[in-house]
Amino acid sequence: MAIEKILAEIDAEIARLQRARALLAKLGGASTRVERKAKKALAAAQPRKKRILSAEARKKISEAQRRRWAKQGSKAKSSE
Repeated sequence: MAIEKILAEIDAEIARLQRARALLAKLGGASTRVERKAKKALAAAQPRKKRILSAEARKKISEAQRRRWAKQGSKAKSSE
């Protein structure tokens, strides 16, 4: 009988804690797993803005890449 009483008290405590958690979640704005999934799906469905580089930025990037290629080419030739 003592074990049944202990189990009943544990079940009552679990129920009390679940009610307290639900209350705190509502107050704190904590989102549930379903809400987070819905928000993530909505964000994925929206198209991203296209980023636009200025002509100056494109030129700097291309010059830097050419320097990298030249450096790689000189290493390859020196090792042969």
